[in-house]
Amino acid sequence: MRSITHEELLIQRALTRPPLKEVRSRERKEQRLKMTMMTDNGTTTAKKQNHRSENLVFDVSLDVIPRADSKLFDDDGRIKRTGTIWTASAHIITAVIGSGVLSLAWATAQLGWVAGPIVMILFSFVTYYTSSLLTDCYRSGDAVAGKRNYTYMDAVASNLGGIQVKICGIVQYVNLFGVAIGYTIAASISMMAIKRSNCFHASDDKDPCKISSTPYMISFGVAEIIFSQIPDLDQMWWLSILAAVMSFTYSTVGLGLGVGKVAENGKWKGNLTGISIGVVTPAQKVWNSFQALGDIAFAYSYSMILIEIQDTLKSPPAEAKTMKKATLVSVSVTSLFYMLCGFMGYAAFGDAAPGNLLTGFGFYNPYWLIDIANAAIVVHLVGAYQVYCQPLFAFIEKKAYDTFPENKFITKEFKIPVPGFKPYSLNLFRLIWRTIFVIITTVISMLLPFFNDVVGLLGALGFWPLTVYYPVEMYISQKKIPKWSTKWVCLQILSAACLIISVAAAVGSIAGVILDLKTYKPFKSGY
Repeated sequence: MRSITHEELLIQRALTRPPLKEVRSRERKEQRLKMTMMTDNGTTTAKKQNHRSENLVFDVSLDVIPRADSKLFDDDGRIKRTGTIWTASAHIITAVIGSGVLSLAWATAQLGWVAGPIVMILFSFVTYYTSSLLTDCYRSGDAVAGKRNYTYMDAVASNLGGIQVKICGIVQYVNLFGVAIGYTIAASISMMAIKRSNCFHASDDKDPCKISSTPYMISFGVAEIIFSQIPDLDQMWWLSILAAVMSFTYSTVGLGLGVGKVAENGKWKGNLTGISIGVVTPAQKVWNSFQALGDIAFAYSYSMILIEIQDTLKSPPAEAKTMKKATLVSVSVTSLFYMLCGFMGYAAFGDAAPGNLLTGFGFYNPYWLIDIANAAIVVHLVGAYQVYCQPLFAFIEKKAYDTFPENKFITKEFKIPVPGFKPYSLNLFRLIWRTIFVIITTVISMLLPFFNDVVGLLGALGFWPLTVYYPVEMYISQKKIPKWSTKWVCLQILSAACLIISVAAAVGSIAGVILDLKTYKPFKSGY
């Protein structure tokens, strides 16, 4: 009798193997049976596993064997990711084109027609280049099948390790916390502008319409408490797309009003070196120029959430390949809008360019158009706030879960039916802690309502470490670039130059905050 060869045995096994669908069905039945037979302690474990599957940043929780050909799970055992180049671009545009675009006319006015465009082009190039380096750090080792790093801190831990991880975490999460404050201030300014505009027209410009920003910050905070209950970034793609549309809306309106103002003036205002000495003192010129660098840096900053966005992408193709395309699309689009809005705003107002572009148009007709633009800013900032805060939310929740895995207050999920949609998973710890977070950022926003100074300081503190230093160092480590090689030297020069810019921007912004504090009254800001 002829013996069966090894190849024939493999073919025979393949032909007799049950279909994948049947295997999955059997696995699910076994899993349900196991969960039914578990003791109380085992039931807690099952609940922990179910809780972990709800949040993308937690460790692999389901007892599944990763399969490259699975239609339900990715190679790390998690539910299949669905993000594309367009959802990633929407997330980035939502994060990038925020309140920062409104300060670019003022920033250009401080630098002038020569330095202004050069600085914007340099920042856009640096942001795109370092973001491309960072995308390669999503997976450790192999770019297609290597270990995934789910967060920015995970990438730092895999590539650098040690004290660098703690420093990175502090810088990243303090910056995200600060962005939430900056966006609350910006949203309140736009809401006040709408109210004041309508007040002026209702009274035929007779009422000075002085209003406080406090009620508007509170209303924005209430909205954020509601949206903060969205469990994770992957589930808010729709909010990011809506916010991205809103960002184009108000940027286009601001651009159009700038063009109209230039046509009304009959000339382009401004000069080659920016705001003139005499209009401001020499010291103010220096501080304002430094602060302008911080404003531009803030306008381009999104690297601290890039890895989290990349973790929403489906594969194939490789996540790094898709993310590089999304980065190119989003940075190109935002740079175009930034230059148009910044330059047309400066051309329209010259040395008098306002810190918030839309407020510079006052309450001229058509006032309803400016109202639409301000409303679009508010809607956009609602989404941008969430895109920036979700990584911070996820970090705290993971730490709490790992520290108190048996605590039902932290781990228990309540399924709430939602007609027409999947049941909503309510977690009491998530509800309470995220609500407290929003309340704290709202209160601090009422205490520090200095839009331009806060924006400049945030940009200065976050730009060099998160956008330049860590991406460069991780790339050098991962690609094993030899020390003192040409590429290593060039990357270090880039990092050192950006450090100098960040320090200068921070000094300028701190000087601005100190100046504002001289006339500051807590909880009584407005206009």
